[in-house]
Amino acid sequence: MSILYAVLVLGALGALFGALLAFAGKIFHVEVDPKQAAVRECLAGANCGGCGYPGCDGYAAAVAKGEAPCNKCVASGPEAAARIAEIMGVAAGDTEKMVAFVPCSGCTGVAEPRFNYTGPEDCRAAMLFGGKSSKLCTFACIGMGNCAKACKFDAMHVVNGVAEVDRSKCVGCGACVDACPKDIVKLIPEKQKIMVGCRNQDKGGQVMKICQVGCIGCMKCQRECPADAIHVENNVASIDPEKCIQCGTCAAVCPRKIIRKLEP
Repeated sequence: MSILYAVLVLGALGALFGALLAFAGKIFHVEVDPKQAAVRECLAGANCGGCGYPGCDGYAAAVAKGEAPCNKCVASGPEAAARIAEIMGVAAGDTEKMVAFVPCSGCTGVAEPRFNYTGPEDCRAAMLFGGKSSKLCTFACIGMGNCAKACKFDAMHVVNGVAEVDRSKCVGCGACVDACPKDIVKLIPEKQKIMVGCRNQDKGGQVMKICQVGCIGCMKCQRECPADAIHVENNVASIDPEKCIQCGTCAAVCPRKIIRKLEP
């Protein structure tokens, strides 16, 4: 009988608490703007923060209130922006897709090591030793994968000691940019295919001592570019995406083969 009484008491308590929760749900229920719910349905649900708002719900609420544009969800793309604009009755606006890029080619065996790091697989931890990284090039990617861990779209991986971007998966949310303690990862227009895979600002002679492929600032690319789109500044070549015509001349003349076409 004691077991039966216990079961009955538990059942009664369960019913009581269920009734209290249902009552509380009605009392504290908050009406959601139908437009907010409709906008939320259009979003990718990644909660990546690329829009600048606290997750998809925060962005949807801002759009519904007219406080945010319709084209800020980089993970969903222009198609979602068009649907959201239709819901809100406004123009979607132009959206240029951005993708991440890591301007470093100093992989293992190419960039000279500073020391043999055996600590935690974390870029910030590696920077505690010597203040820069485990490579002699102080501008190089550390390669411990903080950016890859931050990416929610499996678009960033560390290959042979350097972070690489899978442009077919990258949505341009910028999580990898924020995660990099050395501020190496950049967002560039997806249309830009020709990029310089180095950011070392040391003079050419010093670069040649510490990296087999680093930019030496020889200016061949600058002299040969038919569109005046590439210039050597602070001892390293830099491309202006607005001027670049994607001809690949700079890549062809680069003696270090540091200028390359990004795929896809």
